[in-house]
Amino acid sequence: MNHFAGKAVKVLTLSLIAAALLAVSVFAAEDGLVESVGVTTGAALRMRSEPSTEASVVTLLNKDVVLAVLDSSEEGWFQVAYAGNTGYVSADYFSLLDGEFETYGRVIGGGVNVRSAASIEAEVLTSLSEGASVTVTGLEDGWYVISTDDVTGYIRSDFLNLTNAAASSSVGGVVELAKQYLGTRYAYGGASPRGFDCSGFTMYIFSQVGYSLPHSATSQWQSGMGSKIYSVSELQPGDLVYFNDPGVSGGKACSHAGIYVGNGQMIHSSSPSSGGVIYSSVTSGYYARYFVGGIRL
Repeated sequence: MNHFAGKAVKVLTLSLIAAALLAVSVFAAEDGLVESVGVTTGAALRMRSEPSTEASVVTLLNKDVVLAVLDSSEEGWFQVAYAGNTGYVSADYFSLLDGEFETYGRVIGGGVNVRSAASIEAEVLTSLSEGASVTVTGLEDGWYVISTDDVTGYIRSDFLNLTNAAASSSVGGVVELAKQYLGTRYAYGGASPRGFDCSGFTMYIFSQVGYSLPHSATSQWQSGMGSKIYSVSELQPGDLVYFNDPGVSGGKACSHAGIYVGNGQMIHSSSPSSGGVIYSSVTSGYYARYFVGGIRL
């Protein structure tokens, strides 16, 4: 082989290697697996739609919330996912976790396999239905280490949303979580423990167990999520409840939202004059008169 032929073969070989590496890179970027996990280090941390302090806010996050990291290549920012939301958080208020951790997750899609190892070739231990809750204790090669009451194994990270509260038949979990914020002040447009409006409160509580609700009572009612309930007598604890006072709704379908807790009571962010997050009756008085219906997620 002469010098030029050898050089041509070498160039061809390097080109093929580069192409193979590029293909692997593209596959890794497109497979949707989580790169790493981290924890928020600041309270009321803004998850933004783009890696910029000028970008719109997707949601607010408490301190010590574990987030899935999708991409860490943007200087000063991490692209993250949490409770069905995707966005960016500042590296100034977020720290990567190295090793074991513990949080919760909600299964995305039905018939999701739990395997004995972090591989699609590994033995299937069980399958989980959509919305099932698991405890998440680690991340290996893009697979979460999870446990349920019955099994410990691995789930591909693109089949699980991290959340901050147990979501297994999360009715009780939602009610207990909501009760923790009794007395929190009312804040128009608020959707964090610093202050809630009515739909901001329901949006925040349900985001903690893996549901992404819009920030509007009417939008939540018209979202198509869950099943509708039209009788107060059929409500169950954990159901969302909606009301419409035509005098304040401005022609919209709903003017108020809350969470039913049982015994004819709901918990909701009422108004500045009423003390923020409080209990109110839905079986008598104002809210009984303007009841629209409930949603069971």
